[in-house]
Amino acid sequence: MVTHLVFLAKLSLLLTTTIFHHHFTTANPIGVNYGTVADNLPPPSQVASFLKQKTTIDKIKLFDANPDILRAFANSGISVTICVANADIPGVSNLDVAKAWVANHVLPFYPSTKINRILVGNEVYFWGDKNHIAHLVPAMRSIHTALKLAGIDTQIQVSTPHAMTIIKGTPAPSTGRFRRVYDRTIFKPMLQFHRETKSPFMICPYPFFALAPNNINYALFKPNRGVFDPFTKKNYTNMFDAEIDAVYSAMKALGYGDVDIVIGETGWPSMGEPNQFGVSWENAVWYNKQLIKHVTSGIGTPLMPKKTFETYIFALFNENLKPSVSERNFGLFRPDFSPVYDVGLFRKGQVVGPTPTKPSPKPKGGGNKQWCVPKQGATNKALQANIDYICSLAGFDCKPIQNNGPCFQPDNVRSHAAYVMNAYYQSNGRHVGSCYFSGTGVVVKSDPSYGTCKYVA
Repeated sequence: MVTHLVFLAKLSLLLTTTIFHHHFTTANPIGVNYGTVADNLPPPSQVASFLKQKTTIDKIKLFDANPDILRAFANSGISVTICVANADIPGVSNLDVAKAWVANHVLPFYPSTKINRILVGNEVYFWGDKNHIAHLVPAMRSIHTALKLAGIDTQIQVSTPHAMTIIKGTPAPSTGRFRRVYDRTIFKPMLQFHRETKSPFMICPYPFFALAPNNINYALFKPNRGVFDPFTKKNYTNMFDAEIDAVYSAMKALGYGDVDIVIGETGWPSMGEPNQFGVSWENAVWYNKQLIKHVTSGIGTPLMPKKTFETYIFALFNENLKPSVSERNFGLFRPDFSPVYDVGLFRKGQVVGPTPTKPSPKPKGGGNKQWCVPKQGATNKALQANIDYICSLAGFDCKPIQNNGPCFQPDNVRSHAAYVMNAYYQSNGRHVGSCYFSGTGVVVKSDPSYGTCKYVA
């Protein structure tokens, strides 16, 4: 993952003033990016067991071809996408080198390890190395030919992921176009390769990187007026769809609207630098949860209705060696496998909800107990949103605030919110962040229990 802030901010302002849908089919469109820029991650064998036994995640995407990971995922049934390093692109454009790469990084592991795709480089255009860019399509063809010579070209696809910087500034999704010069010299032959090999064009749309104060709800799949495309008369209610359709429009303009699209990366950080706009635990939960709901619904986009896009969330783990606080906190899980938050990817009956790496022990004695309640001045609208969110999480019991429940009376939003916000706070390690709720929660030392309505502590 790379930061595309400057370009995408401009693209976003213009837009706002996979899986697979090809011959390889899959029931679950959601996968994860398994990054390893960290010094505290669990052994790959434990990761493979965790994903298989505890979650519904059945596909991972790597940023290399780590042999330890490939061995660990043998016989797991989990599909694995591997990657040729950017620096190796010029070399593997030579068929003999490509054959050697496949012989070293694929054949020793396949088919025990379910390698389903090889990515040639990562966001090559973004990095701007002209030698890498010039050799990209030849390298993709050489890797495919090497697979064909090995007799596995119909089982393993070849693609390459693109940052959204491949699209030049556009006033609407339908006018999306690839950047000049590269549109004909790089993307047209690349798309021809994808058509010939029935492989997908892979993109990395990150609404987070295009975030601005005037589009945060649009970026987060939250209710908003939408962005109207005057050329198609279609209204976009989220930036994710707009970015995908901008790429689709660029592909269609070159005559390749039939090539499928896979979402190689997208996500939202749960922590960032002090006062970094739009970064919060709540926003990360909301974006990824709504993303999964949107993708799995099969609704598609305004220009590609009723399509389901294979989508890889960034990332599996928080990675502590990334350069910035936000980049270190894109993970769904911590290195000890405790979830940073739950977006519905656990198997039924498994651990759900965000839990601390080492749960804080609850203090003994009434004097040290704490509760989470709504702040004075918090609006009913915001508190109702808290209720809706908490009660939508698997494993949370909201029956006490329902009719005839012990905490139903007084029947008002503030009272109901107080009960569920506290229940959430207590079950998630009693961290200050677990009582934040976009600034509407506050920790108190006075027990809010009343009558038969008992607040846990």
